[in-house]
Amino acid sequence: MKYAFMRTHAPAFSVKAMCRVLGVARSGFYAWCSREPSTRHQQRAELDQRVAQAYNARKGRSGAPRLCHDLWEAGLRCNRKTVAASMQRQGLRAKAAKKFKATTNSRHSLPVAENLLKQDFTASAPNQKWVGDITYLHTDEGWLYLAVIIDLYSRMVVGWAMSERMTADLACDALHMALWRRKQPKGVIVHSDRGSQYCSTAYQGLIRAHQLRCSMSAKGNCYDNACAESFFHSLKVECIHGERFMSRAQMRETVFEYIETDYNRQRRHSTLGHISPQAYEARMSA
Repeated sequence: MKYAFMRTHAPAFSVKAMCRVLGVARSGFYAWCSREPSTRHQQRAELDQRVAQAYNARKGRSGAPRLCHDLWEAGLRCNRKTVAASMQRQGLRAKAAKKFKATTNSRHSLPVAENLLKQDFTASAPNQKWVGDITYLHTDEGWLYLAVIIDLYSRMVVGWAMSERMTADLACDALHMALWRRKQPKGVIVHSDRGSQYCSTAYQGLIRAHQLRCSMSAKGNCYDNACAESFFHSLKVECIHGERFMSRAQMRETVFEYIETDYNRQRRHSTLGHISPQAYEARMSA
């Protein structure tokens, strides 16, 4: 391993200096360099290179299970343990998880809807069940709030909106996008928590105007809206956590790219057979 390190860093440091620091002989290093690498060593080096490329292509967001699927799709037959070992050798780790707090305020006197979803997150076709939620994103300019609508059939984010204020208009804008994107479907169960934004006159009027079916979580039960919570967790862990955002504009660009490019089109979901939401909808409609 010392010799390999020296060969890698030879352009930056002298061999003599590295031998002195690492406590090895120059003759031993040159003898090691003159030997042909074993077949196993070559295969391992090639694997490490492919794993590193796949890891970087996913912006450091994927662990061994998802990278294994990427490599299989690219024609490299390997298992999860092999990919995990390669990542460990190279010091590659998927971005770590972090807990986040709830955002919406359910302490109000507005009417609430019945829980029609009842933690059944399955759907046999698009536009049967949508879930919505709001989260907060920190920037140096202040908070930016994000509202999303997710189709449970494919886990695709079909509607989203961002605003400096967490108002009913924010929730309505996300629902408007979902309705436009999905060509005004009727009878969809639209589930959310009991936040005042979702209980508002404006949001409920939009639900009725488009003949949708409103559903709301039980009081204080985050599991009733687990899929929306899971999306926000993925967004923050893979894209936001550990980064500094100087402005709301920078955050908007980052969230847009994550939703429309990374999440909907590329991110693999175990519930979808390890393919992206867009690929899942395309496959099922073919």
